[in-house]
Amino acid sequence: MEARAVWKYARITPTKARLVADLLREKSLEEALIITQMVPHKASTQWRKVIDSAVANLKVVKGDDVDPELVYIKAIFADKGPAWKRWIPRAMGRATRINKFTSHLTVVVAER
Repeated sequence: MEARAVWKYARITPTKARLVADLLREKSLEEALIITQMVPHKASTQWRKVIDSAVANLKVVKGDDVDPELVYIKAIFADKGPAWKRWIPRAMGRATRINKFTSHLTVVVAER
């Protein structure tokens, strides 16, 4: 039995999100929650929300008899989302584009 959760258009670059995702891959639920508390990245709080959502989805799919000690992160990845385009004024009447990147954060949890 497995369940997944997706956070679309998360306001973080995929590169920064992947740094934390690499730490969480194939970890048990307890280890993953401890890692998200201890890692000082903005992405860790976002990953924690997605993990909590995936576990809640697993409880809906399987029922309330889910054992948290058997749950682990089967797959976790951050895909590139659309970039917000913004402009900043520069010298001599010019402008420079600023891209604010977004991500699609996906977590798949399962029971061992």
